[in-house]
Amino acid sequence: MSSEKKIFKDADVKLMIGSLLRWGVIVSMSVVFIGGLVYLYRHGHEKASYHTFNGEPLFLRNIKGILQNVAAGKGRAIIQTGILLLIATPIARVLLSVFSFLLEKDYLYVVITLIVLGIILFSMLSGIGG
Repeated sequence: MSSEKKIFKDADVKLMIGSLLRWGVIVSMSVVFIGGLVYLYRHGHEKASYHTFNGEPLFLRNIKGILQNVAAGKGRAIIQTGILLLIATPIARVLLSVFSFLLEKDYLYVVITLIVLGIILFSMLSGIGG
């Protein structure tokens, strides 16, 4: 047994991770809901046309365009921001795990968790498979 005192107990880390996941979902859901309200307010009266398929606009395909259009108050950009927050929530959870393992000086789990983070980021940013 080492005489070192743990900064965080395992239960504390579990509570932080649980809170992070809970609040990440609540915040992202709220942002999507607000974006939906804005979109319906501005476009709810328009008649939908399903004869031709129109993909997502260019401004929704990158983070810079999304944030610029959020500032302009566009509903679809606000919805897309909520979706990005939802995607960022488990990534933040993995990062929190890395820091908790670092504080515990459990370097094997730091490496494993960083590998998991690398796989997640590679699969998201590479465009391979979809």
